[in-house]
Amino acid sequence: MKKSIIAIISVIIVLGFFYGVSVGHYQIFPFDIIKDIKNLSNENIEENPLNTISQENISELIDIQNIDDIELKKSELIYYIWNNDHLPNHVPTNIENNMMSSNYDDIENLERSEIYEITMDYNVISKPELFLSQVSNNKLIIYHRGHDDGNYLLGKDTISYFLNKGYAVLAFSMPLVGENNQPIVDLDKFGKIKLKYHADLELLETSNFSPIKFFIEPIIVSLNYIDNNYNFDSIYMIGISGGGWTTTLSSAIDERISKSYSVAGTSPFFMKTTMNDHGDYEQRLASLYQITNYLELYTMASYGENRVHYQIFNKFDPCCFSEDPRLILLEPINQKLSYLSGNFEIWVDDTHKEHKISQSMHERILESLNEIS
Repeated sequence: MKKSIIAIISVIIVLGFFYGVSVGHYQIFPFDIIKDIKNLSNENIEENPLNTISQENISELIDIQNIDDIELKKSELIYYIWNNDHLPNHVPTNIENNMMSSNYDDIENLERSEIYEITMDYNVISKPELFLSQVSNNKLIIYHRGHDDGNYLLGKDTISYFLNKGYAVLAFSMPLVGENNQPIVDLDKFGKIKLKYHADLELLETSNFSPIKFFIEPIIVSLNYIDNNYNFDSIYMIGISGGGWTTTLSSAIDERISKSYSVAGTSPFFMKTTMNDHGDYEQRLASLYQITNYLELYTMASYGENRVHYQIFNKFDPCCFSEDPRLILLEPINQKLSYLSGNFEIWVDDTHKEHKISQSMHERILESLNEIS
């Protein structure tokens, strides 16, 4: 009898162990419940820095009082990135009409696409793709996938959604990922290195060269070509994750982008409470943010007649920048803009628990795009 009881208990323990492993690995029930309990526990243990910061403190961090301040910061940013006093004025190295593959079969309202090749220093190549709609509203959306899972076609739901609404979509991935290359460079002091990760780019830094150009230059150069060859009424930008970071910086220095939407992409340093919040090399580069911190970038991206910048956060994002305390940023930034022009918005998406642009947010972005400025 005792042997039978021991055997039963042993079986229960073994089954319990393997089920516990399965819960963690496959995220099955009750994974979400356990995770929520853990997060709640962490919130109670860790001191939230937002409890000690006021809107007045935030306003003091924004060293912008007038248009001259914005123009000065923009000039300093441009010089930092390109060691030059103006934005790049060249066009892509090569343009090719894309031969449609089966990857495009489920994209509605797609007329054709063009692939641009933009070759930069150290032979770093960016290859964005312009999707043109059959029935067009003559407006362009730049969509930046970031480095999450690599290729921008993994964001096909966003590309398809806006193409189907009549927008052309210019799609990007981060440097070194997706369709972009990973060149081998021969560096003094370091030897031959294959550039695979954003942290590798730090090795390229010198007093007159910034790898940040690899993130922003493809946007500027592609728009130069589009300006010369198309006549879009408006240009907007949407980015997720690292693409959200790129959206913020690009729209801060290029006013051709009138409405910009950064989803789960950035956060001021004093609001970064987890390791994931600190992000990759480009998101924590001190020399860059000593010129313009995130609050100032938000202000610059919002500044201008009929311009709006949106910071969008997923409340339950498992990656980064979750929850909604960043709403405290709204009033100080818009107070600065009240003396200038433009508007800054913060949205919080509580409809899902993923690191993505949700269908609900697609619809909300579309509604805001349709608003008359």
